[in-house]
Amino acid sequence: MTAELTRQRELPFTGDLPKLPYRLAVPVRAVASRYFARKYDLRVHHEELFPRRGPVLMTPNHLSLLDGPLLGAIAPRMLHQLGKIEAFGGLQGLFLRRIGQIPIDRTSYDPLAIRQSIKVLRDGRVLNIYPEGTRGTGDFTRIRLGTAYLAMVTGAPILPVALLGTRLPHGDVEGFPPSGSRVDVVYGEPFTIDRVSFPRRHSDVRAVADQIGDMLRAHIKAAVAATGHPLPGAPDKKDPDD
Repeated sequence: MTAELTRQRELPFTGDLPKLPYRLAVPVRAVASRYFARKYDLRVHHEELFPRRGPVLMTPNHLSLLDGPLLGAIAPRMLHQLGKIEAFGGLQGLFLRRIGQIPIDRTSYDPLAIRQSIKVLRDGRVLNIYPEGTRGTGDFTRIRLGTAYLAMVTGAPILPVALLGTRLPHGDVEGFPPSGSRVDVVYGEPFTIDRVSFPRRHSDVRAVADQIGDMLRAHIKAAVAATGHPLPGAPDKKDPDD
C-alpha cells in the first residue's frame, strides 16, 4: 500500500482528539442495569453475538426515550452513544460528557461529532448510533447516511439490534412504557462493510446505506417472528426533534 493511499484511508484525521472518558460509566451502568431488570420484564436474546473486543458499530432501531438509557445499561460493553446536542446543556450535559457520550448537532454537518465517533471505533470501542436518525416506527424504513459513512471509514463490524417494547402501541416517543412491560432486546449477527479510502462519493455512501438497511430490516423481521413481539406502529406524536 502506498504512503498516499495509507494517508487517504486514515482521513478524517483523529489523532489530535483525546479519548472519550468512560470510567464514571462503569458504576452508573451497574446501578442502571439492576434498575431496568426490576422495572421491566426484560428479555435479552443472543447476547453471545455481541463482540467482546474490538470496534463495534451498534445499530438499534429507535422507538422511544428509553432506548438509549436501556442499551447503555445492559449492553455487554460500555457504549459511546451519539445524542442530540439539545440534551447536553447544564448538569445533564456535563454528566453525559463525563460518561463518554457524544453530542451532535443534527441541524447541520457536525465535523467534531463525526471525528469523535470515528475515533471511538479506531480506539476499539463500541459506538451506538440510530440509523433511522429519529424515534418512530422502528422498522428501518428510512436509513440515514451516518452509519454507512462510519462503516466505510473504519471497517468496524455492524451489530444489528432490535428493540421491541420500549414504546407501547401508539405510545408517546417522549415517554416510557409502564412498569412490568415486556421489553425484548435482540442482537443479530455482526456484518462488515469494506473500508473505502477518501474521497467517498455521496452516491457510494447512499448505496452502502441501502445495503445496510436491507440487513437491518431483515433482522427486525426475524426478531419479531422469533419473539412474537410486534413493533408498536406509528407513535401518537412525531418525534419533536425530527
